[in-house]
Amino acid sequence: MKESTRELLRKQRYQLVGDHSAVKLCHWLKESLMRDRVCYKQKFYGIKSHRCLQMTPAVNWCTQKCLFCWRPVRFTEDVPPDVDAPKYIVEESIEAQRTLLSGYQGVLDRVNKKKLEEAQTPNNVAISLSGEPTCYPLLPELIEEYTKEGFTTFLVTNGTNPDVLRDMDPLPWNLYVTLPAPSKDIYQRLCNPTIPDGWERINETLELFESLDTKKVMRLTMVKGINMVDPANYAQLIEKASPTYVEVKAYMFVGFSRARLTIEHMPRHEEIREFADRIASESSYRVVDESPESRVVLMSR
Repeated sequence: MKESTRELLRKQRYQLVGDHSAVKLCHWLKESLMRDRVCYKQKFYGIKSHRCLQMTPAVNWCTQKCLFCWRPVRFTEDVPPDVDAPKYIVEESIEAQRTLLSGYQGVLDRVNKKKLEEAQTPNNVAISLSGEPTCYPLLPELIEEYTKEGFTTFLVTNGTNPDVLRDMDPLPWNLYVTLPAPSKDIYQRLCNPTIPDGWERINETLELFESLDTKKVMRLTMVKGINMVDPANYAQLIEKASPTYVEVKAYMFVGFSRARLTIEHMPRHEEIREFADRIASESSYRVVDESPESRVVLMSR
């Protein structure tokens, strides 16, 4: 990783691990420790926000430069021939989490001490954060190492590497794929793929999605005025993939996306709920839960 990239990530409070991995405390982990408020993933899927490790094995690698991404996409680099070992990444990411949590020792009068103690031993990993995790060539081994350590595993992918998912063993406990658009032209404009066949690869992922034997979630990141259109096409793509759940979630005006979009592109929760209802009217999926704080609606059959 270039030193300029390292310095930028450190300023953003990433804890770097090895040559291409990173850990960062999730907003909802902090909220859980300080205010007993929890992430929608705890509400929807039962994980504990304060015991969730948010990390990436590919902090500066990606196949897209999405307008809605919070990371500095201009620092995207090529995957090197030699990468860090999965066991090393797992061990060091846990230590990185503990290092980041050490700051809460200074506010023990305001923190939930029991949760802080439990947070030292995370038991769920969200492999997302930044970059595209499927670019890491040893991803199945990484998931296996986390599983050996007693973790449930969330993998969030943009779907542009279907061959990785097709051959993955073991599969993560919860597999997310982002569906960023209802059509190729909107995808090209919103996601700026660095590969020539990104949309075709995503559709290949959608076609194999149903065959993957794990809990599967399709996430729709809604950017008002750009991709929050054509619910019928979204419904068609969802039916093709047949996920366990669908999350219709608002784009959030945070990070480096603020240099590419405006706060007007961030939908209100009421608009997210309305769009989810429009998708429901075109599909076999129905709204089953929601989290207004995170502007997200959960759908299932």
